[in-house]
Amino acid sequence: MESVRLTVLGSSCSIARPARACSSYLVEFPGAAIVADLGSGAFSNLVAHRALGDIDALLISHMHADHFIDVIQLRYALKYGDARRARKLPLYLPPGGDTMLRRMTAAFHPESDHDFLGEVYDVRTYDPERPLQVAEVAIRFAPTAHYIPTFAMRFEAGGKTIAYSSDSAPDDRVRALADGADLFVCESTLSREREAESPRGHMSAREAGVIAASAGVGRLVLSHYPASLDIATMAADARAAYAGPLQIADDGLRVDL
Repeated sequence: MESVRLTVLGSSCSIARPARACSSYLVEFPGAAIVADLGSGAFSNLVAHRALGDIDALLISHMHADHFIDVIQLRYALKYGDARRARKLPLYLPPGGDTMLRRMTAAFHPESDHDFLGEVYDVRTYDPERPLQVAEVAIRFAPTAHYIPTFAMRFEAGGKTIAYSSDSAPDDRVRALADGADLFVCESTLSREREAESPRGHMSAREAGVIAASAGVGRLVLSHYPASLDIATMAADARAAYAGPLQIADDGLRVDL
């Protein structure tokens, strides 16, 4: 494809909305297709939008199940399905993610010494303090305010930028990473009434709007929200601070830049 596109593969928070998947986004630039997170249920949406042999990299923002668990489903598809790849799929995990994921998947083959992940993945650990290059796409990271180490992502190539907050309470580091992005996908897990909660690891739509306005982003997509939130209220809350183009994510949403 020649355009830059974001496809929402999973728009739910950890408690998935009915018939919806948890966090996952397909980021496409000319010559590169990158999946950011692959949460519960997102694999089936991924295969509906992109051939598995065409994916250039899979990046995981943090090791909560609603952001990575379908890495296992994808592993089975790559090993036993019809996907044809010239090389293993690069799987980029946050620091410590490799150990955690291997410990978990060891339960699937306790009496075997074969590499459950390494059979299909080129498992790597990214350094969040250094840029990562996938084809022509430069990827930068920023730590977020969440319950475990979590990293927001910024994808940039050909003068176009997509930023993704992952999970975070309001944080200046996320705002700085999103600065001037053409598209900002920001989590909106909480209602306004829950903004006073402590400790915090998430934000509301209102707070997402504040960050988007401060960062001067070109378009805001609110995502990672539960069924208990009303999308019209979410949009109105974000609009209190952000005046630019605004969409509420749903599985299958495509945004072209």
